Amino acid sequence: MQVIPHITNEIQSFIERGAKAAWDGKTDVAIVEIGGTVGDIESLPFLEAARQMSLRMGRNGSFFVHLTLVPYIPSAGELKTKPTQHSVQKLREIGIIPDALLCRADRPIPEDEKAKISLFSNLPEEAVISVSDVNTIYKIPGMLHQQRLDQFVVEKLQLNAREADLSVWAGLVEALENPQHEVRIGMVGKYVELTESYKSLIEALNHAGLRARTRISIQYIDSEQIENEGTAVLESLDAVLVPGGFGKRGTEGKIRAIRYARENKVPYLGICLGMQLAVIEFARHCAGFEGAGSTELDPETPHPVVALITEWADRTGKIERRTEQSDIGGTMRLGSQRCPVLPGTLAARIYGETVNERHRHRYEVNNAYVPALEAAGMTISARTPTENLPEMMELKSHPWFVGVQFHPEFTSTPREGHPLFSSYIEAALNSRKQQG
Repeated sequence: MQVIPHITNEIQSFIERGAKAAWDGKTDVAIVEIGGTVGDIESLPFLEAARQMSLRMGRNGSFFVHLTLVPYIPSAGELKTKPTQHSVQKLREIGIIPDALLCRADRPIPEDEKAKISLFSNLPEEAVISVSDVNTIYKIPGMLHQQRLDQFVVEKLQLNAREADLSVWAGLVEALENPQHEVRIGMVGKYVELTESYKSLIEALNHAGLRARTRISIQYIDSEQIENEGTAVLESLDAVLVPGGFGKRGTEGKIRAIRYARENKVPYLGICLGMQLAVIEFARHCAGFEGAGSTELDPETPHPVVALITEWADRTGKIERRTEQSDIGGTMRLGSQRCPVLPGTLAARIYGETVNERHRHRYEVNNAYVPALEAAGMTISARTPTENLPEMMELKSHPWFVGVQFHPEFTSTPREGHPLFSSYIEAALNSRKQQG
């Protein structure tokens, strides 16, 4: 096998297959990101494939956007353009001539500096785009539009595109900067010092907040703090959220937070592990299964209400082991899966007749315990159609208490938000109003 032509040809084929698969083959433009730094050995085959592909597609068949850094040196009091000049030079050595430069800086790049970059990068000045820091990423489309980057791309690719309408983005920025309400969400986890771990979840909450004209104030709470100090830290919150995660550390603190939310009628959303721990908490304190747990956290738990499917029959003797289900429970359940929703439930008000979300987990709620849990007041409001695995749970006696086995944050968008998070924020607003 050779890098050229075997690897580079396969990269090009992969891009073409992806473009044809999207939108039933009606795609006009395929956007491809090549990460890393120009000159890194890891990215060279991809850059070579892009060079070959642009040559094959013709002068107006491709558009190269090169993202560069223009650092500001405080001691010198000026922006430095040399890194951008050298980056463009290295890219040209590879055989790629950028059509536009997106120059990242902590401040707008003055016109004279843009002219300097243009001169030494051999690009027209209108192709040098200043991308300065902003307080929200939703201002970036307007920033690029003001500098005519979109029109520049359309003209180069000879696209028959209508005039850009950025009213939706302007509305998002206006809603973000002028909220009418505020809610305090307590996110209880064990990675709270690394908030980027929850980036998709944070953005999904913010998307819902934009639609409700509500500022989302997220309080990151270390679950081990609750284990050591109790639930007093939760008393000022309008809602509680336990995200996904792995491992035993901090889980008892999460369970205490869930119990607080259930007993005090505080809106609760549990995602993946957050749902599993909600089931465990309910099993312990409402359904009479003392010591209930998950075999992921405690292999010797007397009541494995959450377990691999292969462990269900071994532990309870109440159901028969089935080979086709063992394969599902013993490996990651990944990807989206369309599931029917139980009519008349909160889940039905949120999703309608079906829910179709992405998964990433191994452990499932043990169906052998579900009848007892439902008799105690839990509702399994969605199940997988073939394996009959619980997808969503809620509580009849609570105004808004939902656990989901999937990851809804991955399908949230700033324009549309997400129905589950929108409902959750609405419940948090109602909770805040009741508290006065």
